[in-house]
Parts: sequence; C-alpha cells; structure tokens
Amino acid sequence: MPIKKLLIAEAANPDWVSVPLVGWSLATAIARKTPSHIVTHIRNHAAISKTGLKEGEDFSAIDSDAVAKPLWRVSKLLRGNAGVGWTTGTAFSALSYYYFESLIWKRFGNAIRQGKFDVVHRITPVSPTVPSLLAAKCRAASVPFVIGPLNGGVPWPKGFDDARRKEREWLSYVRSAYKLLPGYRSTLDASAALLAGSRDTLRQIPSDYHHKCIYLPENAIDPVRFSMGPQQASPRRLHACFVGRLVPYKGPDMLLEALAPLLRDGFLHLDIIGDGPLMPALRDFVAKESLAQGVTLHGWVEHRKVPELMYRSQLLVFPSIREFGGGVVLEAMALGLVPVVVDYAGPGELVTKETGFKVPIGRRDEIIANLRKTVAAICKQPEQLAVMSKNARQRVDTLFTWDAKAAQVMQVYDWVLGRRSEKPDLFPDNVPATC
Repeated sequence: MPIKKLLIAEAANPDWVSVPLVGWSLATAIARKTPSHIVTHIRNHAAISKTGLKEGEDFSAIDSDAVAKPLWRVSKLLRGNAGVGWTTGTAFSALSYYYFESLIWKRFGNAIRQGKFDVVHRITPVSPTVPSLLAAKCRAASVPFVIGPLNGGVPWPKGFDDARRKEREWLSYVRSAYKLLPGYRSTLDASAALLAGSRDTLRQIPSDYHHKCIYLPENAIDPVRFSMGPQQASPRRLHACFVGRLVPYKGPDMLLEALAPLLRDGFLHLDIIGDGPLMPALRDFVAKESLAQGVTLHGWVEHRKVPELMYRSQLLVFPSIREFGGGVVLEAMALGLVPVVVDYAGPGELVTKETGFKVPIGRRDEIIANLRKTVAAICKQPEQLAVMSKNARQRVDTLFTWDAKAAQVMQVYDWVLGRRSEKPDLFPDNVPATC
C-alpha cells in the first residue's frame, strides 16, 4: 500500500451545495494531486459511487447513524425548519462527530500508527466549534494532523437582532461555550496546521496557536460550470442578480428597497434567484412599488442551472450581513459579473477594489442608502465594469478554482512534513496581519 493522505470529509457530496460541496470538491481536487483516501459519512455513499470512485480503494463511508440520526431528529425539532437555526444544528452535529471519529480510528487507527498515511487532514466539518479527538491520536503516532479550512461564527452586526431571532439563532448568544467541549484544547495543541477560512475564524483561535494558522478561504469554483463570459453591458439598462436563500440576513428585502428607483425608471433589471420565507413579502413589495417590469422573482432553481441565469447579468448585488464564505460571490466573479457586497465577513474578504464594490456595514437604513448610491453610480458609468469584470475572472482563475485550492493545500502538506521551512503565505494581498 503506497503512502497516502487520509482526507476526512464527513460532509462530502457532489449532488449537494454548501459545506457538502466544499468537502467533496476539495477532497477530490487534493486526491487528483496526491495519493489519497477519502473518509465520509454513509449518507454520501450513493452520490460518490456514481462518480466512479470505488469504496475501499478510493473512499470509505462510515455509518455513524446510530448516534447521528437521533441527535439530528432532536436538532430538527428545536430548529423547526432546516433552513434556520444553524448554530443549533452545528452544536448537535458536534456531539455526533465524536462517535464518527471513534469509528474512523477503529477502522484506520492501525494504518495511521504503521505510517501508511503521512498526513491526516480533516476537511469538514468546516465549523471551528467541532473538536477532533483524532488530532492527539495522530500526534502520538507522529503523523501530522491538518484541520480546515475552518470558518463560521461571524458576530451578528448591531441593529439586526430581529434577523437573528427570525433565524432562530438562540445558541449564538452563548456560542463561545464550545471552548468547553472535550477535545477543544487538544485539537489546537495537536494539530500541525490550522487553516483559517476568514479573519473572524482567526480571531476565535487563541493567539498562542497563530504560529500554526494559515489563511485559506474555503470556497472555490468549478471552471467547467462557471466558464461563460459576461454579456456586454447595455448603455441604457444594466442587468443585476441576487442569488441565495430569501431570508432576512441575506438582505433581499434591503436590496429591493435600495434599487427600487433604478428598477422603476428602467435603468436596471434585477433577477432574484432563490426561495425562502421572504418571498411573499418580496412579491408584495414588487407589486406595491410597481416594479414588475424591472424585477424577476425566479424562485428556487437547480444549482446546475443557476450559472445560465447569472450569465444574463453584469452585476451580482449581494447585501448579506452575515456570510461566512460567500461562494456565490466567487461564482459570479468567475462568470465575469462584478460583485457589489457588504464589506463584512466572507464577501468583504473575497472582493478587492479592482474586482468589485463594497459598501460599509451599518444599520439597515445605512446599507440601503449606500447600496442605492453605489449602484446608481455604476448605472451612470457602466463602461467601468469591463476592466473589473476581467480582473474578477483573473482573480478567481488564479486563486479560487478547486485545483488552485488543492495546490495551496499541497504547500501546507510540504510544510507540516518538513519539506519546506517557511510557513506558506497563500494570500499575501489579503492575509490577516496576525496569521
């Protein structure tokens, strides 16, 4: 058996979105660059098998449902809706993850101790609130343990408590209690490298461990799916889009209020792609403000069909006030859309002044006013978008494809294995000063 990387991605599914897609995409991209074995949950088995990967040879599916399913049912009961209460869901998944890792060690512990894996890398869970008891066991076996990219726990900005309550984020008020979980400190002590997906995640990690932290945003794109060029901007009417769940913290209601004058007067057309509890209110607002000619509410759209709709636009306007990663921002940039985002958390770190526009975080009325001002200025000078569109695509092609992400991770592996002396500096133009 050749020496391999053991890639742990409890959530890894090519048919899903969000974290499962991150787990699948990054694990398989790494496996294309170095001999690897992927470990995931049994629920992903069928989807992974359809891709041609062979169980036992390329991946293993761990059945931890004896513990995971009951905890999931309790979590669902408390959340009431699968689309809200993410902190509660993460808390319960952290409890079941202890059992998941115990089964991994039962199956692979001897191979790790015998040196059949030179690195163990936990890719998911992405949340930094989920400890790993494997980290200390790997250190005892002299096998470097890498964890991340880690992201999450972005503080709720002031003035949005109503959105926080609507998302059922009750546990977010006491989120820091995760530091009392078994294995929290040993995870930090025993890990050879901690991949921080955002500045907020880095701030959550005690400064004593920053010497082993490496800044690496978790999201990337598949260039096969996001390779179309942007439509040419019309000098009379620009097209913009919003993509995401229609929930308060993502701000589609703020977006409509901000852009209403431009939409009504024919300077802009807006595609809202997604569904959620705010849909009825958005429909009512469109009717009340006579915006039907300027807005298309698409509802839910299959993920594979979303790029075709985005392709019609020159702008992605995404006023989310609490976005950890912002994968849709990278997808838009890959298509040549110029993003307009709130400068907070993930999107604010992905967008530069050469590739898009950032409005400052603030109160609801301030965000609405700044969005309106920014997009109105773009409508008056649409010619500026051509260069920014080119810059956006180039930035994604260079740094944010899954193959590029895997190459970045390979630098981390070389560092923890002693093949390079200096800690990798993967994003020198955007890396937090303390990382």
